[in-house]
Amino acid sequence: MKEATGELNMTVVTIVAIAAIVALFYAFVWPAIQGSLNLNTCKNICPEGEATSYVKTEGGGGQCTCGDGTIINVDADGNITGTDA
Repeated sequence: MKEATGELNMTVVTIVAIAAIVALFYAFVWPAIQGSLNLNTCKNICPEGEATSYVKTEGGGGQCTCGDGTIINVDADGNITGTDA
């Protein structure tokens, strides 16, 4: 019986450790990856490849601000929906 209890305890410890690692990934690493991907997308669609920022908007889209002051609106699917000078 002691062996079964020990194995159960190790299983619980393993599950808690995996959950902690996943939580840290989604709290710290994933937002950095998404931010980097969004800024790279902006660099691809901005003239001269000079993107200064990406800001999320309601509805899942965002706005890329280019180096020349142009603002490019992007929808949730990554399609360009318009520009503001």
